[in-house]
Amino acid sequence: MNKKTRIQLSVMMFFQFFVWGAWYVTMGTYLLKINFEGLAVGAAYSTVNWAAIISPFFIGMVADRFFAAEKVMAIMHLLGAGLLWYVSTLTTPGPFFWVLLAYALLYMPTLALANAISFYQMESPEKEFPGIRVLGTIGWIVAGVVIGVAVPELTGNFIEDTAVPFKIGAAVSLFLGLYSFFLPHTPPKSTGKKVSIRDVLGLDALELMKDRSFAIFIISSLLISIPLAFYYSFANPFLNEMGMENAAGKMTLGQVSEIVFMLLMPFFFTRLGVKKMLLIGMLAWLGRYLLFAYGNNEELVLMYYLGIILHGICYDFFFVTGQIYVDETAPKEIQASAQGFITVVTYGVGMLIGSWTSGWVVEHYSITENDAIVHLWKQIWWVPAIMAAIVSFLFAIFFKDPGRKKLAAEQA
Repeated sequence: MNKKTRIQLSVMMFFQFFVWGAWYVTMGTYLLKINFEGLAVGAAYSTVNWAAIISPFFIGMVADRFFAAEKVMAIMHLLGAGLLWYVSTLTTPGPFFWVLLAYALLYMPTLALANAISFYQMESPEKEFPGIRVLGTIGWIVAGVVIGVAVPELTGNFIEDTAVPFKIGAAVSLFLGLYSFFLPHTPPKSTGKKVSIRDVLGLDALELMKDRSFAIFIISSLLISIPLAFYYSFANPFLNEMGMENAAGKMTLGQVSEIVFMLLMPFFFTRLGVKKMLLIGMLAWLGRYLLFAYGNNEELVLMYYLGIILHGICYDFFFVTGQIYVDETAPKEIQASAQGFITVVTYGVGMLIGSWTSGWVVEHYSITENDAIVHLWKQIWWVPAIMAAIVSFLFAIFFKDPGRKKLAAEQA
């Protein structure tokens, strides 16, 4: 891959995740500020999960068969820019949910398209892709700094509880849409091929469920994704209500730790193995929620920062290790199908349940004092903490790690 192409793909990946990071982190804070109830906030976050379930249909049945990936990506970001701007004008739960869902259905497929465009240009994806993909994480970090620090510093106005992040995301989406027309050409890869719904959803991977350990892994991944959604939906509102300034900017420390632990993954993986890595990732979520439950924004503010920084272990040790385990477990002919399956299980079904559950829990632990809604955050964080503890305990008992050598021997 030449230098020009590398720069093009790096810029694409940077802004791909900048768009998402611009509005996603602070949306809960904004919605609670305009008097959305907890369940409505959870519903808003569930739009991304619905889209994660539905988007494989679009990619597999349409984008991969008829159109160049860069053209599809351009159109979807341009349409998405208009919808995301429109979302910023809505202040009632019903219309907000449906328009945001329409936007999510446009945005989520572009994640796969960005990867497809990148992989098509690479001679050695395993060596070249990480250097491109890390720009996405940096884009998310920069979005948080812009929303939490840069704009308030320039304007003197706090914007995390306003609709401005949506407008910033829409403006960047407009730019990315126009930019995508100039990305390297990536033709449809399944032209002329018959593609079934089974292929699209990765259902061929269901045959792996005959293996007890793989079945335990899938069930645990589904269940642990439910408490995970509490963080994505309500960490920013929580930190803001606790009085943390520039919470969105400080939450990017989680992405910084994600990069650090991603680099350390090979070191830990060879020494701990799949089971211990996955278990540590699950227990990290338990630790994060307990830190949030018992910290404060004064003498115990370090607990909040530790809860944020744990993101590297929470994400890398669970999601990345899980992807590696699936890759090693699945026969080569269904590896792609298996990766799609685990994505639908976690980001789709698991977090969809978690988004609605978190909304219900936050609403349940909300009281009214002096005409203001007060959230009982300690009780709220205990709910996902208990969930994570139970899933971790069951996983530790029932999952058996066959080891990398045995997996290789079985596939041979």
